[in-house]
Amino acid sequence: MVKKAKTVFVCQDCGFESAKWMGQCICGAWNTMIEEKIVEINEDDSRRRVDPFRELKAVSLSQVKSGQFSRIDTGIGEFNRVLGGGLVKGSLVLISGEPGIGKSTLIIQAAAKIAEQNKKVLYVTGEESEEQIKIRTDRVCSGNLDNLFLLAETNIENIIHVQEQMKPDFMIIDSIQTMYSDGIESAPGSVSQVRACGNYLMKVGKTKNIPIFIVAHVTKNGELAGPKIIEHLVDCVLSFTGERNQELRILRSMKNRFGTTSEIGAFEMEEAGLLEIDNLSRSFLEGMEEGVEGAVATAIYEGTRPLLLEVQALTTPTNIGFARRTAVGVELSRLNMILAVLERKTGTSFINTDVYVNIVGGLKPEGTSIDLAVALAVYSSQRGIVCPSRTLTIGEIGLTGDLRSVQNIDKIIREASRMGFEKVILPEKNAAKISDAPKNLKMIGAKSIRDAIRSL
Repeated sequence: MVKKAKTVFVCQDCGFESAKWMGQCICGAWNTMIEEKIVEINEDDSRRRVDPFRELKAVSLSQVKSGQFSRIDTGIGEFNRVLGGGLVKGSLVLISGEPGIGKSTLIIQAAAKIAEQNKKVLYVTGEESEEQIKIRTDRVCSGNLDNLFLLAETNIENIIHVQEQMKPDFMIIDSIQTMYSDGIESAPGSVSQVRACGNYLMKVGKTKNIPIFIVAHVTKNGELAGPKIIEHLVDCVLSFTGERNQELRILRSMKNRFGTTSEIGAFEMEEAGLLEIDNLSRSFLEGMEEGVEGAVATAIYEGTRPLLLEVQALTTPTNIGFARRTAVGVELSRLNMILAVLERKTGTSFINTDVYVNIVGGLKPEGTSIDLAVALAVYSSQRGIVCPSRTLTIGEIGLTGDLRSVQNIDKIIREASRMGFEKVILPEKNAAKISDAPKNLKMIGAKSIRDAIRSL
């Protein structure tokens, strides 16, 4: 339905409005009346994200105040790190993860920490009963939880009604796929329902200045289920990953309007809930053995901190058919490129060899700084060469076999020294720029993959 526009005449000098044109305004000016059309807006329009009682007016960008966002401390350091320093008021945060990975445990721990700060928290559950949430809370939380309120409801209109009465400082929706609106006849979890409920929550968060945490399901491929519109609506998208049979859990930011998307948070699943891992590098390297083939230590830079990792490789003769290439934590296309460079520059043939590469700990590093470690691990396994466990390798490999420099090498070197490493093999350009290397760390600059292999 097209809204009708109302015509008014406004004086350019004094702003006087009149329903009809006048040659002379009441201020005495002549021919200053101009015609303007005003479109009436329904105050009960649920599709609008702004307050219906707020005057609709565009403002100059120079008049918008800039500065630090007001944040709420979640009480969990690793959680705050991924969010960029805490929950921003009025923001929508979407978290996804496989069933049983610990999403609800992390959320209830954060909710309990915020409730202990004398802030009202509303936990809306559409999948579990209030008794089930209570059992989990008693297991993983402690302290005064008088400000933590539970609501078992799936109707979005009823949830908003409770929110208006209670006026919480923080709200959790678990999960968006179970919510529905009376205005749409489709089943909960459908595209139209998820889109509508997402719009409702965005309007509440932005107009009431309430941070809202939304839980979402994932598909078999690990991607967010439902329409992509929900990812565009929210301010932050978090991914909670890990193996259910392992204790390590990684929280990664996939989108963040108020911080960086390269930060990760590390947790350890225990009987008492999720515990923060302060020294993540030690956790990744604690199982690295001395004097084994195909194991190389490397480093990446995630967000604001360096992380040391272990790369493992195994090469075996191919028995039947074509050679197999399997990679966990490394892109398969990147592995194939590294193998091609090794074959061409070192004379090592992999045509009849199965190659398996694994990043220990389940982390999937972004970037190309682990290329050299992958190449040396494969070469070590193929030739039977033992790589010293106290040697760190880092660098990007080009198609010509040369080593490209990596960023934040100074911080990586300091972390390697702190972790007790004795030698670092790195690109020659990086080695030339380091002026204050630790005395207990030997720096070896390599120009190509051949130089790096000789350094072993």
